[in-house]
Amino acid sequence: MGPSEKKIWFDERIAKGYDGSTRMSDPAVVEPTVDFLADLAGGGAALELAIGTGRIGLALSRRQVKVHGIELSPAMAEQLRAKPGAEAVDVTIGDMTTTRVEGTFRLVYLVFNTIGNLTTQDDQVACFRNAAAHLEPGGFFVIEVVVPDLRRLPPGETTRVFSRSPGYVGFDEYTDLTAGQVLWSHHWRTSGDGSHVETFSMPFRYVWPSELDLMARLAGMTLRERHADWTRAPFTGDSTSHVSVWQKDG
Repeated sequence: MGPSEKKIWFDERIAKGYDGSTRMSDPAVVEPTVDFLADLAGGGAALELAIGTGRIGLALSRRQVKVHGIELSPAMAEQLRAKPGAEAVDVTIGDMTTTRVEGTFRLVYLVFNTIGNLTTQDDQVACFRNAAAHLEPGGFFVIEVVVPDLRRLPPGETTRVFSRSPGYVGFDEYTDLTAGQVLWSHHWRTSGDGSHVETFSMPFRYVWPSELDLMARLAGMTLRERHADWTRAPFTGDSTSHVSVWQKDG
């Protein structure tokens, strides 16, 4: 499947309910993220890969950072365009592994595990190269992503529930534990009136921090810092996610 033929998992049905489907739009989550990114951007422009509904891009734009976004799903971009302040954020519809926009940026970023939506190593490597191609010398590429949680998978099992609350169950199904590093993430929610269950599933390629560092080196970038979260908490062997910053050489 070529870049122009990538499946759009976030269609109109998913896009309409996306902002309310997780707590990721809460100010307590958004504000530390934007603080971190605005600090790196300084007075320069920022490019968000997979900008989605603008959860982070619009908030960063309100900090006087010029933001451009690349988004594969027209439905997700349409949700962004309906929000206040959207006129200040330019969005290009395209694949974040290949789509180029004019100019260079001080900051390129990719949040909330979205690097895993690229389900092959080749595509993930291409994403790093595309990010580097948009950066000015000395610019920064930032990724937020989970640490693979295979240690929590009991021997012989391939499925793990990662979230459960009234009316919702989220679980991962590992379909390729070795070479492909692929799992399917499933989300089951009861409808508002409780009459039926709404489901959403999509593949995800999990990736280790060291593998991401190698992808960065192949793209001409070097690890500058790594934290457990956006507040710069220390990254340790027990961290379940990380925020990593690579700097473009030169």
